[in-house]
Amino acid sequence: MKRPIPTDIEPYIKRVPLLSGFFSSVSKVTLFAARFFKEAFKPPFELSELAKQSYQVGNRSFPLIAITAFIMGLVLTIQSRPIMEQFGASSWIPSMVAISIIREIGPVITAVIFAGKVGSGIGAELASMRVTEQIDAMEVSGINPFKYVVVTRVISTTIMLPVLVAFADAVALYGSYFGINLKEAVSLNLFFSEVFGKLDFSDVFPAFIKTFFFGFTIGIISCYAGYNAGNGTKGVGKAANSAVVFGSLMVFLVDMIAVQITSLFT
Repeated sequence: MKRPIPTDIEPYIKRVPLLSGFFSSVSKVTLFAARFFKEAFKPPFELSELAKQSYQVGNRSFPLIAITAFIMGLVLTIQSRPIMEQFGASSWIPSMVAISIIREIGPVITAVIFAGKVGSGIGAELASMRVTEQIDAMEVSGINPFKYVVVTRVISTTIMLPVLVAFADAVALYGSYFGINLKEAVSLNLFFSEVFGKLDFSDVFPAFIKTFFFGFTIGIISCYAGYNAGNGTKGVGKAANSAVVFGSLMVFLVDMIAVQITSLFT
């Protein structure tokens, strides 16, 4: 005898703790993001705090991102040279490396480093403020802690990550130029003429746009993990870890969605 098809899936989800926790976390982060949009467009605007956070986010991340980008461009050039020479296409190395970096590798790797460096810092900072009751003190003194603490940091990550990606792409291309000159002498002018001769608007624009979503996602998840932290000092470490793990995971998920959307228009 066939069992009846359940019409309400909620009782069955509750029986699986992993699914229940996942959907619960998604709903809470969604409500947290909705509150962000509500508070972000409502005065007063904390412009001085936004400028401070933007400077700290960029200054904190740029050295590590620059070093990683240079090595990324250098290694990709060195690794691709043997196979390109087998097909007699060594002259295509600059354009191939540039397209790979600008379209996919640069934004994703930079966002993952950003999540590890900045996301963990935001999560730990907000968790410390929650544990030491600084956020509660703001509420008592009449300051909106969500606007002052969360909105400014999410906007700063959303703005600064595209800037850092642009710098990382440029540094990676210089790393590629250095890698090419390890085997043969190529002028900087010839290298970049080869790079920009093959790049198209459809290569640059979608890659640049998705970096805003990367920055927003990392900021929201990091702030959510820290703002809702608990359990004393143990919660600080958990918030920092959650910001890195889920922030990095969401970067790949957002990238997958962005690639699917871009493929529909190309």
